[in-house]
Amino acid sequence: MPGSGEELVRQLGPAAHPERPVAKQRPAGASDELVAALGKLSEALEVVEEARGLLYTFHRRSGRADLTLQEAIQALHDAGEPETAQQVADVLVGRDVIPGCWTFQIVEQYDAQYWQPFRAVEADVRQRFAGGTAHIYEAEMKHREQQPGQG
Repeated sequence: MPGSGEELVRQLGPAAHPERPVAKQRPAGASDELVAALGKLSEALEVVEEARGLLYTFHRRSGRADLTLQEAIQALHDAGEPETAQQVADVLVGRDVIPGCWTFQIVEQYDAQYWQPFRAVEADVRQRFAGGTAHIYEAEMKHREQQPGQG
């Protein structure tokens, strides 16, 4: 279809916005390399946050499995298999997911041992080199990509 690209821009609007200023300004004297390094540190923290979310998913799904297990045990009992129900309960109900720990303890240990220190270090570095401002690298990328002729 001739002209369909122009029609899409007309319908959806352009991605370019050269009239917009950079959303966040880099500190005076901050080099491209420093801004990129701060961006990498921020990216690493985002991966840690994502991992923490997956850990909470693991925690919730393990808890749901335990509740479903208890329903299965009751169903075995109701089906006339009380000995089997008791065997399953004896082996699995209340079982540690790793020696000495339930999933809530794994989450708590991850938070205390890794997540909180990671966040503190990232915040300290960002405060020292960017006045606490986050996502300078991304703000500059947004500005660059919204200039005409990008892509």
